[in-house]
Amino acid sequence: MKKLLLEELEKLHLNRYEAVIVAAQHARHLNTQRLRKLEKMEEDPEVYIDSRKITMVALKDLLEGRVKFTRSDSM
Repeated sequence: MKKLLLEELEKLHLNRYEAVIVAAQHARHLNTQRLRKLEKMEEDPEVYIDSRKITMVALKDLLEGRVKFTRSDSM
């Protein structure tokens, strides 16, 4: 498993706390999609389900720029 470097987060202009929040929200979304696929699997056993850990997939997606987020400066 590859270690996530803080320099990669800095390229996205995120600190590690913001990255955790964004990645957690994305992981919840990915988990919802996975649960829907599991429900469909009862009807069609040919459905592909990714076996990777959802949290690592979410962090990788964040670092590769696949996750869109906006910063709220209202706090």
